[in-house]
Amino acid sequence: MAPNANPFAERWVRSIKSECLDRMIFFGVNSLHRAIAEYVEHYHRERNHQGLDNTVINAGAEIGRATGRIVCRERLGGMLNYYRRAA
Repeated sequence: MAPNANPFAERWVRSIKSECLDRMIFFGVNSLHRAIAEYVEHYHRERNHQGLDNTVINAGAEIGRATGRIVCRERLGGMLNYYRRAA
């Protein structure tokens, strides 16, 4: 019943609002659902997590590689970026 009882949920809501929802104008429910799905994908697969010593949850083989061309994966029109080494 306490409003501050779940800091993990509060942090996630603050993150999605500040990094995604406050920066966009939505034209219907479908565009909102697409933006949320893209953000969730970025949040769980591409973003460094402080609770995991700033590592990616499911790090691929390219993590830690020192050679190769760097490529960028853009989401939501370039608002969210993920840089990695090309295979």
